[in-house]
Amino acid sequence: MSNIIKIIILEILKFYKVDAVDGILADFGVSSHQFDTEARGFSTRANARLDMRMNQSAELSAKELLATADEGRLHKILGMYGEIKNAKTLAQAIVAERSVKPFTTTEGFTAFLKRFAPRGKEFKYYAQVFQALRIEVNDEMGALEEMLLSAVELLKPEGRLVVMSYHSLEDRLVKSLMIKGKFQGEVEKDF
Repeated sequence: MSNIIKIIILEILKFYKVDAVDGILADFGVSSHQFDTEARGFSTRANARLDMRMNQSAELSAKELLATADEGRLHKILGMYGEIKNAKTLAQAIVAERSVKPFTTTEGFTAFLKRFAPRGKEFKYYAQVFQALRIEVNDEMGALEEMLLSAVELLKPEGRLVVMSYHSLEDRLVKSLMIKGKFQGEVEKDF
């Protein structure tokens, strides 16, 4: 949740004269609308421009990310957000390939990925790579952290936070905050 959303939520609560809430339900799933709107470039099922932006006015698209990110950044994105086993090899290949031919469409990028995908698991591999790019393009992990920290502030003592997460990256952040009171490091006392 961006600070703007947090401010809006606080204004809505203020309007209804609510200081804190008893519970928050958070669903971190990506809308099927995103995947079903082919032109957005979230899916490997249709040929579209490599976009993947949730907010169409945001500057960074998947095409831009693939064109500008250095090998180290790509390696980190693919390894962390896509949990790609050959992330370093793929990052090197992306950097080499884009100097010859830029990646502009989902179909072209998927055709490129085919060389690196494990046999019989191509579609899972494509999904993992697309997930990694989408997470980076939309700063989904940063938004998740902001939302979770805001939830802690908005909940009453003994309030409940219910979170639906859909992959291990989200799950780890949520569990870490719930168990430790923060995203990294040792458990906070009195959390």
